Amino acid sequence: MIKIGVIFGGRSGEHEISLMSAASVINALDKLKFIPVFFGITKEGRWKHFEGTVSEIESGQWERTAVDFNPGRLKELVDFALPILHGPYGEDGTIQGMFEMLDIPYAGCGVLASAVAMDKAVAKDIFAKADLPICKHALVYREDFSDEAGKTDEKLITVVAERIEAQVPYPLFVKPANMGSSVGITKAKDGDGLQKALMEAGKYDRRIVIEEGIDCRELETGVIGNHQPLAAEVGEILPSAEFYDYRAKYFDGGQSKICVPADVPAEVSQAVREIAVRAYMALDCAGFARVDFFLEKKTNKIYINEINTIPGFTKFSMFSRLWEEAGVSYSQLIERIVDFGYERYHAKNSR
Repeated sequence: MIKIGVIFGGRSGEHEISLMSAASVINALDKLKFIPVFFGITKEGRWKHFEGTVSEIESGQWERTAVDFNPGRLKELVDFALPILHGPYGEDGTIQGMFEMLDIPYAGCGVLASAVAMDKAVAKDIFAKADLPICKHALVYREDFSDEAGKTDEKLITVVAERIEAQVPYPLFVKPANMGSSVGITKAKDGDGLQKALMEAGKYDRRIVIEEGIDCRELETGVIGNHQPLAAEVGEILPSAEFYDYRAKYFDGGQSKICVPADVPAEVSQAVREIAVRAYMALDCAGFARVDFFLEKKTNKIYINEINTIPGFTKFSMFSRLWEEAGVSYSQLIERIVDFGYERYHAKNSR
């Protein structure tokens, strides 16, 4: 049996989402094949070994009985690492680098793909290089509109906003370059809204991406595999809010809807799946990822939005449901992801 280290929590703003995903994954693990070992990371970044119940993980009560743990000892306790961490310090290549240093096989993308996919600006540069369709966008830095003390300078932020307006038309979206789950994202329709959105995004990252707001449908597909990846069915997000923000994703009482499969023409679905695989390969992704798209309503033109290398992973998350629609159950999906992790590990270490 494989001792599989499930790692959850983390320092990012998506800490609570990680707990929900981890609890769902743990419950789905085949206990005849895997022995789950729990490791939580607090919001302050402290590692803890937890031996309690899955319900305590999901509720956030796990810290009460968890004991401090040195992650350098991880290989002593597990055969394989399964990081269920969303956002910075988990999805961005940092913990993947630690696994590499410790020589532990792990699930999902490696250091490069994780870091690049996490940074929306860098990812767009690579998508453009790979001739993939992307929307108009710009990149600014928090320091561009802050004084020496780090506070917003009204004159500087006005100049920055004017520069953005010359590059990207309204309405537009302002996003932290290195966050997920729509944390820190704001839709701006005018200069005042843009400045407020820049300050909001600046709370989460010094690199801020501004994107053209397209009148669109939001489509997603899941990709699994290493050198020969496969794309699942295509799904659609029907947000309860004006766009699929953090609240609409997780705390709207189920008002946002997930439509699987998406009600789109077959040629659109096929094109989305093909672009998803090309984007996955362009970033050198491995294991699994969810690829998000915009479908312009008037033209049916497809734009790739981003790749999430550790997407929401509950049984009811889009990624899982897309693969279930493609004939792969939730537990089978987890097993395949573990297999891909071992495949990549052995390929690297047999050179």
